Amino acid sequence: MTDDLGAAGLRFERDGVIGWCVIDRPAARNALTPAMYFGIKRAVALVNTDPDLAALIITGTGDVFAPGGDLGRRSEPGDALPPGLGGQDTLPFLAIRDSRAPVVAAVNGICQAGGLLIAMLADIAVASDRATFRVPELLRGIPDATYAAVLPAHVGIAVARDLLLSARRFDAAEAQRLGVITRVVPHDELRAAAVTAVTEILQTAPTARAHVKRMLNERYGFIDYQTMFMELQQSPEPREGMRAFMEKRAPDWVPEHLPPDGSRP
Repeated sequence: MTDDLGAAGLRFERDGVIGWCVIDRPAARNALTPAMYFGIKRAVALVNTDPDLAALIITGTGDVFAPGGDLGRRSEPGDALPPGLGGQDTLPFLAIRDSRAPVVAAVNGICQAGGLLIAMLADIAVASDRATFRVPELLRGIPDATYAAVLPAHVGIAVARDLLLSARRFDAAEAQRLGVITRVVPHDELRAAAVTAVTEILQTAPTARAHVKRMLNERYGFIDYQTMFMELQQSPEPREGMRAFMEKRAPDWVPEHLPPDGSRP
């Protein structure tokens, strides 16, 4: 199987039995194109089928891990999606969650939206002490089904409401305290800490580990992708939210004369 992930913004590197999927699209601050989302899914498939590989680490470049999907809907030369593929089938989140081979996220910086889902659904997320987090989907009019299922399982209903409905930013220390991610290390130690996490997981018995992962994953419950994608296709809110983001203005649903919030956009 080729190491080409079919996305110009991704690199796949081999380090012994560990594969590294590096999100590297600096011109767009690592915003994920559909081909990049599917490329991460390809990377998961690669470490689960190549006999020379045993685990995957996903990381970013510079001061950004991943900010989620590219709201400008831009693509890059070299992006390649299978014909007819779209919607839920491009997303890597369930592939990461269900991977038999260990998947570790090495969160090097800004981590939000789909990037945070990648980190949360990895077996272990190791974050730099410089990393910041956010769940901004509702600011863009997106009723994200994966977050609605995953976030309460990690942090409880009350905290999930806070993070989803406020869409506020929070730092690595708070993310660890809330249970969004589990390990925070000094920035310069991130790569070594991610390798340590993989090494620890690989000490465990693979079949027993797969059974435990399946039982843990049942806690996430039903993911209502039908409602999510129907709203993305039919509701005016996602289109208005994305236009407002690109135009650097408040969406039209924000009440006039609302007190300013310094955390926006």
